[in-house]
Amino acid sequence: MEQLKHECGVAMIRLLKPLSYYEQKYGTWRYGLNKLYLMMEKQHNRGQEGAGVGCVNLDAPAGEEYMFREKAEGKDAITEVFKAIDHSKYDDHLNESFQFSIFNSQLLMGHLRYSTTGKSGLQYVHPFLRRNNWRAKNLCLCGNFNMTNIDEVFHFLTDQGQSPRIYGDSYITLELMGHRLDREVERLFVEAKEQGLQGTDITRYIDDHVEMANVLKTTMTHFDGGYVMCGLTGSGEMFAVRDPWGIRPAFWYQDDEVVVLASERPVIQTTFDLQAEAIHELQPGQSLIVRKCGTMVLEQILPAQHLSACSFERIYFSRGSDRDIYLERKRLGEQLTPAIMQAIGGDVANTVFSYIPNTAEVAFHGMTDGIRQLDHDVRIEKVVWKDIKLRTFISDGAERNDLAAHVYDITYGSLEPYKDNLVIIDDSIVRGTTLRESIFKILDRLHPKKIVMVSSSPQIRYPDYYGIDMSRLEELCAFRAAIALIKEQGREQVIADVYKACKTDPASGNHVRSIYAQFSVDDINRKIVEMLRPEGMQAPIELVYQSIEGLHKACPNHPGDWYFTGHYPTPGGIRLCNEAFVNYVEKVLKLQL
Repeated sequence: MEQLKHECGVAMIRLLKPLSYYEQKYGTWRYGLNKLYLMMEKQHNRGQEGAGVGCVNLDAPAGEEYMFREKAEGKDAITEVFKAIDHSKYDDHLNESFQFSIFNSQLLMGHLRYSTTGKSGLQYVHPFLRRNNWRAKNLCLCGNFNMTNIDEVFHFLTDQGQSPRIYGDSYITLELMGHRLDREVERLFVEAKEQGLQGTDITRYIDDHVEMANVLKTTMTHFDGGYVMCGLTGSGEMFAVRDPWGIRPAFWYQDDEVVVLASERPVIQTTFDLQAEAIHELQPGQSLIVRKCGTMVLEQILPAQHLSACSFERIYFSRGSDRDIYLERKRLGEQLTPAIMQAIGGDVANTVFSYIPNTAEVAFHGMTDGIRQLDHDVRIEKVVWKDIKLRTFISDGAERNDLAAHVYDITYGSLEPYKDNLVIIDDSIVRGTTLRESIFKILDRLHPKKIVMVSSSPQIRYPDYYGIDMSRLEELCAFRAAIALIKEQGREQVIADVYKACKTDPASGNHVRSIYAQFSVDDINRKIVEMLRPEGMQAPIELVYQSIEGLHKACPNHPGDWYFTGHYPTPGGIRLCNEAFVNYVEKVLKLQL
């Protein structure tokens, strides 16, 4: 309902055979490009602000381009990128001139971008490219990441005398990793000279012996955050590394033809027609490295930390076509059955069940299965329809709110007025804006006896700093409700105490948790309803949220829950949450305590 933006999606392919092999077996030399296109389209849900492709041609001679990049902005960026890769002048068969073209690439990498920093423009679209006349020093980098300590890394670089062109985690990561890659090449240069090699023999020695594990170990130890970092070097190294807490996901597959990696498992399944068991998850702190020669290795770059795999991937972001995610989302809905039955007073006969399209549909099936298991017939209707995408050319606030109320529409006659309850499920309730401005208003037109608004996830109480677009406390309806309750009860000293702790000791723990410690979930639920209820609405509203315990029971292998509990897995997340509260007090409340 309230679209959350995820940071990014990644896709990588290393072709292990000559292109003539794929032409003979699959009928086209475009095999790698076609597969990359499919992998990117299958992850379109992960990024609609921009897309980019990078590739490396290992056969290109000196004087010919061997490292290529293409980028585009907007929701049609994937299409624009592949249009720009103009291979129409080549037919489906290889020829001599093609062998040295940029399309004869064995290393392929794609990226889809969602910004969580507010920075837009082609310069921020991945992949990023660092050029050099030495093939081994060329680096093409992309990732699904958000770093929480970029200030520290920036100062680390500038203290060494470097001057990054742009202040941003993508560029700074590129510069730091590029710096470490330079040192690796220089180490091999000295090694080659000691062996008596000269001229191009030194170059070949360097290209054949680059140890990307050395580069990654000396680079990634500086970062705090959630990431899957992917890259290519001009000499033919391909790599991906996952953060040691396992916050961001990555999956890989290898056979004698390809090595592939993507942000989601079903993307690889569908693109290469595989069973789930054939695909492996990259483990926390682990890297996948494909050497120039095509040999793949898995290497532990950083020690694995306490597993904090993002549960929002399972609730919302990742494709529901994944076998395990589908079952988990159904369990999330099914586990809410007791709370829903209590909310409707057990009156299933006079209750209509529905969902907010489209991501809550699987949880809806789980919810209705749970009701059926109690030997009830379930009345199902598609009550809400998503009608239009609101355009932004209207700038007046009142007009925008009026248009927002029409983003969704309802099915008239789908329930009996003043007699039927309406239970409607969504995957999350974040800001509450769409509920207040649209959903509750239109549902009230059906005159339900009662509306039970269900969230398959728990209350979102804290910002995310690892790649989800919810970075400000005041945007979260649960936080606004807790602050309103504190003020109503005349307990503003709690705000002052938390502010002081956040200001003076931001690294010792998440002090913002004290804001919520004053109230039960039901207390905050009731206040959220009061704040989101539109003026003049007649039907009573009750909120039912997933419990923390229910979340972990449904998604046992993805325990990352910091946006619900405030238990950030990294020091950077804790510090930024405390800083967010200081900013809220000083800039929103405009207090100096």
